[in-house]
Amino acid sequence: MIRFRVVIDPILAFILLSRPLFLAGGFLFHGLGVVVALYLGARLSWPILIWTQLVITATQAMTHFGNEYFDQAADRLNNSPTPWSGGSRVLPAGDLPGWIALAAAGVCAAIALLAGAVLLSLRPDVAGIGVGIILAALTLSWFYSAPPLRLHSRGLGEVTVAAVTQGLTPLLGFLMQTTPAIAATGWPLLLGTVLPIACIQIPMMLGVTWPDVAADAAAGKRTLAVRLGPVRSARLHNFMLILAYGMLPVGLLLGVPRPVIAFMALPAPIALWQMRQVVRRAHTDPQRWAGLAFGNMVLLNLTAGLAGMVYWWIG
Repeated sequence: MIRFRVVIDPILAFILLSRPLFLAGGFLFHGLGVVVALYLGARLSWPILIWTQLVITATQAMTHFGNEYFDQAADRLNNSPTPWSGGSRVLPAGDLPGWIALAAAGVCAAIALLAGAVLLSLRPDVAGIGVGIILAALTLSWFYSAPPLRLHSRGLGEVTVAAVTQGLTPLLGFLMQTTPAIAATGWPLLLGTVLPIACIQIPMMLGVTWPDVAADAAAGKRTLAVRLGPVRSARLHNFMLILAYGMLPVGLLLGVPRPVIAFMALPAPIALWQMRQVVRRAHTDPQRWAGLAFGNMVLLNLTAGLAGMVYWWIG
């Protein structure tokens, strides 16, 4: 029994280090780009779908491992982690040495590049823009927490995550499944779909970072929540949720079908509840941190999931 635990515990610790729950978002937003392409008349290619997902998941895992390595100082100071914030707790607990996280990040980056090369060999007609998207996603994801840029410490973490997750990820899925002609005329439709969801990403990220503010500030990690403080970050949270629903009519102007817009508006009561919670200072109450972050995650993923479902249905 002892030998079994010696073998299995590092494996479980490594799985936790990768933050597997958050990897699901890569599948969701890749899928959103794909169903928009199918709605516009593209034909699904399973080999391209699989290779694209491998690029996305490897890039996302690289980000998680890198973040765990480069944020060790802040995570060690964090006495108020939640299931969604404060890191995996694997490195501060000493379950694995830090170099494993860094090495895993490097391996994942190499996998993403190799998978990208295979993917673009299958779509040489869009290889130029495909290279740009993949390299941009890898660069932004790496420097999200890695020096010298450390984008999350410059107040740019939330925008970076939105740009990669709701921007480059569905764009890559869309581009790889379409012809250049469809992509050239159909990109406004994709933009109108993802813009409201990207607005929801900012409040979601604030909800995740609010519990970490004290530890981040002490470690010199100047996230947006640290820079703005509780009052201004709360205002930004609610403004972005209002803006998200204000962007839905813009989606109509960009060609998003009315059923898609209608279903994307359905989770609005959750947004109103989240705004009410923040007005009542839930973001300063440790007892409500986990629930607040979870509510924003549900809002983000439900909105994207409903949009993808309707595109699939009407397409």
